[in-house]
Amino acid sequence: QVRLVESGGGLVQAGGSLRLSCANSGSIFRINSMGWYRQAPGKQRDLVASITSGGTTNYADSVKGRFTISRDNAKNTVYLQMNSLKPEDTAVYYCNVQYSGYTQYTDYWGQGTQVTVSS
Repeated sequence: QVRLVESGGGLVQAGGSLRLSCANSGSIFRINSMGWYRQAPGKQRDLVASITSGGTTNYADSVKGRFTISRDNAKNTVYLQMNSLKPEDTAVYYCNVQYSGYTQYTDYWGQGTQVTVSS
């Protein structure tokens, strides 16, 4: 059973840093990608960053150069290091794990962690 447990959110001043963690209780096999999405009030959930099983990373343009995604396969955990935070980064951040099946992908989501950046 896949369960994603997120931690590391909180309140920080603009220019500060936070590190999000997401521990995956599911299998480490057949993971296509792990990533982070965020959703601000009244907006859709958007990709922030993702990392494939091969280590290829992808970032939203708005966070390039400020955020870094990484994963520890031994711990089956994905991290998001967020530096130079801006008020517009305020949102609920959701961890995502995508598994590859024989005919389709299956997505799992964490419960979300609030990140608030004050100006």
